[in-house]
Amino acid sequence: MAVGKNKRISKGKKGGKKKAVDPFSKKDWYDVKAPSTFNTRTVGKTLVTRTQGTKIASEGLKHRVFEVSLADLQNDEDQAYRKIKLRAEDVQGRNVLTNFWGMDFTTDKLRSLVRKWQTLIEAHVDVKTTDNYGLRMFCIGFTKRRPNQVKRTCYAQTSQIRQIRRKMREIMVREAASCDLKELVAKFIPEVIGKEIEKATSSIYPLQNVFIRKVKILKAPKFDLGKLMEVHGDYSEDVGVKVDRPVDEVPAEVETELVGA
Repeated sequence: MAVGKNKRISKGKKGGKKKAVDPFSKKDWYDVKAPSTFNTRTVGKTLVTRTQGTKIASEGLKHRVFEVSLADLQNDEDQAYRKIKLRAEDVQGRNVLTNFWGMDFTTDKLRSLVRKWQTLIEAHVDVKTTDNYGLRMFCIGFTKRRPNQVKRTCYAQTSQIRQIRRKMREIMVREAASCDLKELVAKFIPEVIGKEIEKATSSIYPLQNVFIRKVKILKAPKFDLGKLMEVHGDYSEDVGVKVDRPVDEVPAEVETELVGA
């Protein structure tokens, strides 16, 4: 081999090895805050890359959707079968303010309701709240055996099912169209609408396990910070408490040296 050729053999790879940087060192933790409708306001924490150049951290956080169990939000284990979706709407300091973005049932709860020898009745409807949120609500219910019934089954006739479905839609539209989103969420938690449907349809065929099993938000109005602050009620940023300095602790005076004296 000619002397002086292939000088790169001894030098190793061009560019060298890039130093591995831990991606988490560039990220910040933010607290996720739930609306005032729920008992527990702090849902959890979320992670985002720090503001760098044109990439702003708060823009990366907005419109994230968090799925939380209602049991955690209400401190009530009996509500564990309900999942609430919360969407990040605004960032204030280290807090992410969220708003309701949908509701669903856990799969195991739905499976436990469906049984033999009864009729399953479902209905869904699109409604608009007073504050211009477009929702799609899904309702589910099951026929119930009458007290002292001998027959093993309790199947409803098709005409009865149609009547019940019509009633379900009527009640869902009436309850949702007459209030804003905050009030509607307050109705979902204790299952007010399900009980109302059960009561109204008892004359057609007695029902049991009537629930609003799912709520989707189809259309949301333009973002309004005033409305969001209303939903978060008494929200205030935690800035810490002012601490008084003890009287005997006097700050050490810095001796100034006169230059050229």
